[in-house]
Amino acid sequence: MALRGEPHVLVVGGSDSSGGAGIARDIETISSIGVRACLAVTALTVQTHEAVLEVHPIKPSLVADQMRAALQANEVAAIKMGMLATEQIIAGVVAVLRENRHIPAVLDPILASTSGRPLLEAGAIDVMSRDLMPLCRLVTPNLIELAALVGSPVAVNEGSALQQGQKLLAAGSQAVLIKGGHGAGPSSTDILLRSNQKAIRFDAPRLGGSKRGTGCMLASAIAAHLANARSLEDAVLHGKQLVFEALTKTCWQADDTNQADDTNIVATPATADLSWDSPDPR
Repeated sequence: MALRGEPHVLVVGGSDSSGGAGIARDIETISSIGVRACLAVTALTVQTHEAVLEVHPIKPSLVADQMRAALQANEVAAIKMGMLATEQIIAGVVAVLRENRHIPAVLDPILASTSGRPLLEAGAIDVMSRDLMPLCRLVTPNLIELAALVGSPVAVNEGSALQQGQKLLAAGSQAVLIKGGHGAGPSSTDILLRSNQKAIRFDAPRLGGSKRGTGCMLASAIAAHLANARSLEDAVLHGKQLVFEALTKTCWQADDTNQADDTNIVATPATADLSWDSPDPR
């Protein structure tokens, strides 16, 4: 039985019937860190590991009611948001966040599935950028999502990615974690941007293979660490370490060169000298 005084992460996102992503992956990740989760489901999806077959958004008022009930029932210490599906759902989520500004919120701005199926309706990006992102402690776009959010081509080097991230900060976002997993090269580099602070790079070796739900894992891990009162930079560092270790355990089975269990993520000041080459469209 959940105890009222224990810190919880409120997960706001869509279901994934395959269990590979969405709220299933969120709960798994948050629980692995020793934090409890509570839920507000935004959409029901019919998915396999290869494709999204159907998407059924939940009534916006019901999403907001779920959030308020979870907040009333539990000691919510962080909020993690993923698939939001529609402009109306975003508006409902924004209303609840405005009532709870003291709780740090992490947004994984999911626009499409790994297989390419749109998971956010056309026109909702503007509402997300204008109304939702300024309420979030952190936004975690990958390179493709970052480009869509600022209306630019996908960044092919660190300098252009930093410029796009700065646009989100200028539009009101408190902090942006640019995920480099869709890039190329020997390192997978994420960059944390905050206004009036030096950018921080989080470097890890790039592993072969692929795994669904890594964006869900990272944002959920960061939210769980924020719920445990870690600083933002520390939460990102520990979150990326968790995802790297999960990928290592998955990938080494297919490629022995990926056995790197003792690798630690390195955080360093960001410069503009890292080329991501052509982004991987996955």
